[in-house]
Amino acid sequence: MDDDCCSTQLIDGDGVFNAAGLEHFMKTVKLAECGLSYAVVSIMGPQSSGKSTLLNHLFGTNFREMDAFMGRSQTTKGIWLANCAGIEPCTIVMDLEGTDGRERGEDDTTFEKQSALFALAVSDIVLINMWCHDIGREQAANKPLLKTVFQVMMRLFSPRKTTLLFVIRDKTKTPLENLEPILREDIQKIWDSVPKPQAHKETPLSEFFNVQVVALSSYEEKEEQFKEQVASLRQRFYHSIAPGGLAGDRRGVIPASGFSFSAQQIWKVIKDNKDLDLPAHKVMVATVRCEEIANEKLTYMAAMEEWLQLEEAVQHDLVPGFGKKLSVILDKCFSGYDMEAVYFDESVRISKRQQLESKLLQLVNPAYESMLGHIRAKTLDGFKEALDKALERGEGFAIAAHDCTQVFMSKFDKGCEDATIEQASWNPSKVRDKLRRDIDAHVASVRAAKLSELTTLYEGQLAKALSEPVEALLDAASDDTWPAIRELLRRETKSAISGFSSALSSFNLDEADVDKMLIKLEEYARSVVESKAREEAGRVLIRMKDRFSTLFSHDADSMPRVWIGNEDIKAITKTARSASLKLLSVMTAIRLDDETDKVEKMLSLALMDASDGGGTNRSIQSLDPLASSSWEEVPPTKTLITPVQCKSLWRQFKAETDYTVTQAISAQEAHKRNNSMLPPPWAILAILVLGFNEFMTLLRNPLYLAVIFVVSLVGKALWVQLDISGEFRNGALPGLLSLSTKFLPTVINILRRLADEGKQPAAPALDRNHSKSSFRRGVTSNSSSSATSNLASPESEIEYSSPPRQQ
Repeated sequence: MDDDCCSTQLIDGDGVFNAAGLEHFMKTVKLAECGLSYAVVSIMGPQSSGKSTLLNHLFGTNFREMDAFMGRSQTTKGIWLANCAGIEPCTIVMDLEGTDGRERGEDDTTFEKQSALFALAVSDIVLINMWCHDIGREQAANKPLLKTVFQVMMRLFSPRKTTLLFVIRDKTKTPLENLEPILREDIQKIWDSVPKPQAHKETPLSEFFNVQVVALSSYEEKEEQFKEQVASLRQRFYHSIAPGGLAGDRRGVIPASGFSFSAQQIWKVIKDNKDLDLPAHKVMVATVRCEEIANEKLTYMAAMEEWLQLEEAVQHDLVPGFGKKLSVILDKCFSGYDMEAVYFDESVRISKRQQLESKLLQLVNPAYESMLGHIRAKTLDGFKEALDKALERGEGFAIAAHDCTQVFMSKFDKGCEDATIEQASWNPSKVRDKLRRDIDAHVASVRAAKLSELTTLYEGQLAKALSEPVEALLDAASDDTWPAIRELLRRETKSAISGFSSALSSFNLDEADVDKMLIKLEEYARSVVESKAREEAGRVLIRMKDRFSTLFSHDADSMPRVWIGNEDIKAITKTARSASLKLLSVMTAIRLDDETDKVEKMLSLALMDASDGGGTNRSIQSLDPLASSSWEEVPPTKTLITPVQCKSLWRQFKAETDYTVTQAISAQEAHKRNNSMLPPPWAILAILVLGFNEFMTLLRNPLYLAVIFVVSLVGKALWVQLDISGEFRNGALPGLLSLSTKFLPTVINILRRLADEGKQPAAPALDRNHSKSSFRRGVTSNSSSSATSNLASPESEIEYSSPPRQQ
């Protein structure tokens, strides 16, 4: 039994609190496991009044007792603590140092008051040990003790109701029924005489104390009777905390796990000579202990293997049943907290539990967010894949996007339900909104890509349907060219818009957006035609020459012309040039709006009529209708070739087609000469100049003819290169002076060219013929092209070049 009581000095005689001893005591008796099912009993009374003896017999403790043979002296110093063995609930007994001891003296009552206040603060039952013969005496030994108890009681704010069990020792023959009223009267007098705060001036004693009285026989004289009475009294301590039990008011009881801390704090406040606010102290103890318990659970959670494994797994991938698993782990922590903190102040317990919930949820929140992130990513990937497959199957875009969105948003919601933590009220709406934004962004991206593909498809169809026909129509260049192009554009645009509009219906677009896209497609069709027209306008000179060559070199049956002498070359030339001019007039402007203009009339008047009327004064620029950079009735945006460019093109066109006309004339004259019976003119001239004999000599000696032929060629070349006729226009003397300075360089240049021709390797017959023809053309056409070369004078105009003619 001695081992079971675990007697420990709680506070020594100097007032030092034995915290380590108390912690050891609590672990030994397992007090922390009792919750609220424990009671604290303390005893106070005069020194050497048998307090320790009473406790040892009453509760089976082993407090040190006074040896009567050694004399009467102080036995218990400070406050001792022991466990009462064999009594339920767990009962802790405190043995206080006796009052009125000679060791401390008359004036040193500080420790008495401190220990009395401590006993009242922590005890459920306070035994007041007193002698029977002191009852009714004015100067009895119990009077200072009761005054001390009542005085310190005033220092407790809102104290709980404590049971004061007066134990009358060494009772006499006077019955207890007669002693108790006297004792209660004395107690009331002492209560009335004690100074009280204004709030408790009229407060009765019963508000603070539950006073009970018991009498015991003398231990020394009637030991057996004493033991029987003590055994009877012991029965009253069984189930002392039950309703109606000896313990009384239990509202302010500190849970057993907080007893150590509570006792230390109470003694600290008492030692500091401060008033002890028990309600506040109860809250303070509850705050400290609940916080300790919460921290323990938080540490336990952070180190739990199940949690660590779950946290590691969720970092890499989805964890099926994540919410349920985590809820179970959190429930272990919360239920453990609730079990340990159940007896502490409710408001504090709830507050600390909320803090624990906050910390635990803060601990697991990153894992929860990771889980939601995995769910969102998986859902988004699944949505993308499902949408692509739906579009591949040919489903309409709007329907496919709507159905896939509904299905996968539902899957996300189910995934969030699986990840939901019971203890948390987290709303995944932000992640859901982000997923919806991601899905909408992907839908918009795919829609834009599909619309771009669709637009490109129809634009390609339009480009294919318009480019080649427009090129062919422009190449034909007639009065019906632009009306035909407009009809072609209208027909193909209508067909494309019809198909495009039908394809757009599956996207469920706004009517305004559809209209914009249709307008863009229509504008694209116009741009194709305009681009093609501009492209063809850049090649107008080539096409003009081709048309001229075709009409000039072929008859109405498209057969090549043979210049036999009866052709009207002038009329044919005019007809071919008129057709080329028609082509130029068609190419000058874009005419998609069915508006008339006078471009063709102006070109005909300025170019064809001017060519026919050779006497017109070309120097008068004010009368030239083409001396402008714009057409009167054609806006600049629709102009392809400006008037001044038309003039330059026509000049270049004429210069490059004059050779063809000259060749035709030469061919016609050669044919006439070949069919004539008379000698050629040069032969007749030679006979007249030289005479018949000399002429026959020339015929018999071909070398003379070769020399004369070479001399004539050189003379002709010098005539052309020196431009003798042009030099003599300014007068005879200036012409001679100019020819004298140019003669020698010109001769050297001709000889050099002849030497270069002689150094070239022998070429095939075709090339030789081509070289001779080119040389002859260069010699014979210089005179005919000199005029046209003068027309192509440097001007600030756009030049349209043509590739070299192939023979």
